[in-house]
Amino acid sequence: MSYDPSGGLTGWDLTGFHEGHDTECWRRLGAHEMAVDDPERGQVFGTRFSVWAPNAQAVRLVGDFNYWNGEGHYMQLVPGAGVWALFVEGASTGSLYKFEVLGADGVWRLKADPMARFAEAAPHTASIVYESQYVWGDDDWMWYRGQQAMHAEPVSIYEVHVGSWRQGLTYLELANELVEYVGWQGYTHVEFMPVAQHPFEGSWGYHVTGYFAPMSKFGSPDEFRHLVDKLHQAGIGVIVDWVPGHFATDPWALQRFDGTALYEHEDPRLGWHPDWGSYIFNFGRNEVKSFLISNAYYWLEEFHIDGLRVDGVASMLYLDYSREAGQWVPNKYGSNENLDAVELLQRTNSHAYGREPGSVMVAEESTSWPGVTQSTEYGGLGFGFKWNMGWMNDSLRYLGREPVYRQFHHHEMTFAMAYAYSENFILPISHDEVVHGKGSMFERAPQDEWRKFGTLRAFYAFMWAHPGKKLLFMGTEFGQRREFSESRSIDWWQSAEWGHRGVQRLIKDLNEIYKEHPALWKRDTDASGFSWIDADDRGGNIFSWLRFDGDGQMIACITNFSSESRPDHQIGLPQEGVWKEILNTDAEVYDGTGLIGNLGKVVAHPVPSHGYAASASVTIPPLGAVWLRLEPELDEEQPIETERATRAVRAAAKMASPQTTTTDKAVTGPAQPRRPKPAAGAAGAEAELGQPVDAAATAEASRVGPASPDSAGSPTSTQPI
Repeated sequence: MSYDPSGGLTGWDLTGFHEGHDTECWRRLGAHEMAVDDPERGQVFGTRFSVWAPNAQAVRLVGDFNYWNGEGHYMQLVPGAGVWALFVEGASTGSLYKFEVLGADGVWRLKADPMARFAEAAPHTASIVYESQYVWGDDDWMWYRGQQAMHAEPVSIYEVHVGSWRQGLTYLELANELVEYVGWQGYTHVEFMPVAQHPFEGSWGYHVTGYFAPMSKFGSPDEFRHLVDKLHQAGIGVIVDWVPGHFATDPWALQRFDGTALYEHEDPRLGWHPDWGSYIFNFGRNEVKSFLISNAYYWLEEFHIDGLRVDGVASMLYLDYSREAGQWVPNKYGSNENLDAVELLQRTNSHAYGREPGSVMVAEESTSWPGVTQSTEYGGLGFGFKWNMGWMNDSLRYLGREPVYRQFHHHEMTFAMAYAYSENFILPISHDEVVHGKGSMFERAPQDEWRKFGTLRAFYAFMWAHPGKKLLFMGTEFGQRREFSESRSIDWWQSAEWGHRGVQRLIKDLNEIYKEHPALWKRDTDASGFSWIDADDRGGNIFSWLRFDGDGQMIACITNFSSESRPDHQIGLPQEGVWKEILNTDAEVYDGTGLIGNLGKVVAHPVPSHGYAASASVTIPPLGAVWLRLEPELDEEQPIETERATRAVRAAAKMASPQTTTTDKAVTGPAQPRRPKPAAGAAGAEAELGQPVDAAATAEASRVGPASPDSAGSPTSTQPI
């Protein structure tokens, strides 16, 4: 043999990796098919294997190509790199392999490749050489995506656990069945719970062992690419959960990889997660930064993923997360912000938005950390969206109350508007809300079945009309009775039954109406897109507001959470004339009565009410919602008059829309010391302020204008999108 046994890998190639700014380290580390030049034989084909293990005394390569005996395959230490490499002639896609690492402590450990792009399905743990051969067919989608600003687009997300949506389906089978179903339901995006390799199904993917390998139980990496491709070709975006905060403890994976704390922090106060029993990445180590930032970009680049939902952001941001005094180490300023994690998140988001146009980064962040969705240029974390955990907690608490008691908790549904524009929000009803004894959405709703289904229909209409993008977990779209379990499929048979079928049809229609009406989404992040009609009808359990798109569309949304119908309910409206009923959740097609409504429209007369120049009498069904859209009074015989009427409606809607300006706020310096707070919510606000929330004040704040310059973030203009 006269070729380079390291396959041409040099310390120079790994400079960026060691300096913490390599965003594509998977191209240098791991297993790569290649050809090397042999002066005697010419080009020799095989695979170069390389692994970072700076404290190892020796590393051997074992695999099916050497009968799992590494005696003849000692890897070469690349000078000055802390990386071991070896070219193996004849090894190629499909070859199984592992690394035998002699640690600094003198112990041999058998390890999977941290950079493996394919891995054996559990209970086996070997890495697999893999080179993609996939030819993408989603050029139109990728171009279209790059032209969009997601905060001003309709976004309704269907969250899916791959293993239990329909248990036993592969990526290829999902490319048919899931794509068809999501398209029929009308969602704009699918969000997959983590698909990175994980050995324990009960972790739902949140205890990762293979960060660069899609879960092999369901197929190969190219078969996962095929699933993403088919979703794109159907006009459906793909978001994947990403877990950079902690990793699994399996001894054959990242744990003490070379006999030392390599990926994790040596100090358990910084390197061990007490809640989840897992290791925390050492965010301050340059090579770990390169590993994680590269991993995020890997999913966006290699699999055309449209966005990453970053799990457990709060646990990354706070050094004292879930720790008592004496169990955590302050930062250099003496406070509890994890400055290394902040930098990592900022750099990850900057790279994603800078290099993948139209992609989106979403934070699952459950505290009051300021500027989560503010641009990194202004000191923010740079995410595109944040899950609104406060809205979720408050609204589900309200949903679970008996209707007769809801009047005493009215503020739980209005408080979210007090901070609705402090961040770019997604309203999540996720897997976390239907597990671990919390009960399904169906079980959360009180009283008999008729009222349970009515409550669900009213709640979903309330959610779709509320500012913020939408997310529903699988099974909740038809009101599954049992809570989620990864060990079984969701209860599809229920979707054909009365009540469940109606809720499922309602979600389909909500998605269609939502996408067709820019007033319901175009100004989600701007207070000019929303105005209360009546935020204080406690006794009636009624919430009513207006949504605007700023271009002439105006929709009134009224929800009744009482068990009594509200005939001839007077509401103020900005404009007299005909308001068409575009949604009534009591319709027969939704398994409602089909008897309580407005015969397709209401007429607003010039009688002032609720601070508006006109008003109308609206019939609102019990546990139901009605949406009304201002319509032009058309004259089919005189086209010119018809055009004038249409222009007049647009002008009236523009005039009625609250006029706002946005204020940028740069966040500078380290944040002030704080302990983790619960998600913003009405209950939390009462505890903090020591007094009830005034819904009238909330209404006025939302009607008048944008978030204050002193608020946690800027509503629109600092988007990293």
